[in-house]
Amino acid sequence: MKKSTFVVAVIGSGRMGEIHTTNIVEHLPNILIGGVYDADPHAADKEFIRKHGLGFYAFDNEIWNDAEVDAVLICSPTTTHLEYIKKAALAGKHIFCEKPVGEDITEIKEALEIVKSSGVTLMIGFNRRFDNNFQRAAAAVREGEIGNPQIVKITSRDPHPPSMEFVKTSGGLFFDMSIHDWDMARFLMGGEIESVYATGSNLVDPEIGKLGDIDTAAAVLRFTSGSIAVVDNSRQAVYGYDQRIEVFGSKGAIVIDNQPANTASISTAEGIRHDPIPHFFINRYMQSYCDELKAFFAALEKGEPAPVSGEDGLAAVKIARAALISHRENRPVTLDEVV
Repeated sequence: MKKSTFVVAVIGSGRMGEIHTTNIVEHLPNILIGGVYDADPHAADKEFIRKHGLGFYAFDNEIWNDAEVDAVLICSPTTTHLEYIKKAALAGKHIFCEKPVGEDITEIKEALEIVKSSGVTLMIGFNRRFDNNFQRAAAAVREGEIGNPQIVKITSRDPHPPSMEFVKTSGGLFFDMSIHDWDMARFLMGGEIESVYATGSNLVDPEIGKLGDIDTAAAVLRFTSGSIAVVDNSRQAVYGYDQRIEVFGSKGAIVIDNQPANTASISTAEGIRHDPIPHFFINRYMQSYCDELKAFFAALEKGEPAPVSGEDGLAAVKIARAALISHRENRPVTLDEVV
């Protein structure tokens, strides 16, 4: 049955839980928050929960047993995503899940089968698809403005490394950071990737290396069409949050550059300068986080498939897994090898 008002439960009170909760309260008046759940009971005292007067679930079972809850937003650590996806699906709740959908390919496929058999909607939170700049680039490809797309270049660099506590549970750079870029390559080119060659190093923080991860990486992705994607990542760009894309085709190219804080240009005897680019993803992509939730609930209201499916989430994880194998074994890896 189609609805115009939905009740949601938010799982996870970390950064993404706060972002999505605040966007719902401030920008989605037809969405009601039934409450927030976090495995840490002390999370009930967090400022954003108290500020918005939200309820707090003591146990996740309270969500599955609450007939008023139509959907859940899974914003908990990656290692818990599949567990909550399966529980939500079996309880008949629609699901919005932050990326990545999981880490184990077999377990992801099992969860997607449960979602399918339960008849609920699952959307994965690849918010960059909803950025107006990247949507314009995807439209240019789709509508043939630049002819046949041949090369896409994606640069994605954070302004500073994450905490070591985050690195311990993130799944690694290819999963927690590059995952957006794997999805963006598929989104922009409108095709599937058949092989990956990736390499990485520790050039930013040796402590990241001690935890078994890398902080600097580059990858070449080959599409089934023969087109190529080139992705580079770094955990530290001292000048800000570096997000650039170029799609090159047979009839031209489209470029998305960093968005400056303003367009002022200050000229003095010492030279010409501009204010810096946004410092982090919250500044750069905040509108896209709001728009992706609007798209999720619009799909539920209309009874349509989610604009970013569980299969999209699986595809990105398979690319991440191939990149990790490629980096470790120093060779190209086909996605057929990833099981």
